[in-house]
Amino acid sequence: MVKHIILWTLRDDLSDAEKESIKRDIKAGLEGLKGQVPGLLDITVNIDGRLASSNCDLMLDSTLESPEALQGYAVHPAHVAVANGKVRPYTCQRTCLDFEV
Repeated sequence: MVKHIILWTLRDDLSDAEKESIKRDIKAGLEGLKGQVPGLLDITVNIDGRLASSNCDLMLDSTLESPEALQGYAVHPAHVAVANGKVRPYTCQRTCLDFEV
């Protein structure tokens, strides 16, 4: 199995209200991929409970069957649509950690 963890920072020019709406949209879009993408076993987007000591705005925590499933997830049309429509336009920084478990 593979863990795919991403941390994002939203753009500074967004208002607090915009950021909250965007985080909810990202969460709904990405979590909605479960059952659509082959090999995607679990996917959770954490948008709540952020402490002041944090230096990013939201986190994706997903589990895939294999490195090959991760490669397929990256190019799956449903994932690409969410990434291009709900994530990339509003983020300024992305950090990713992929590892086998």
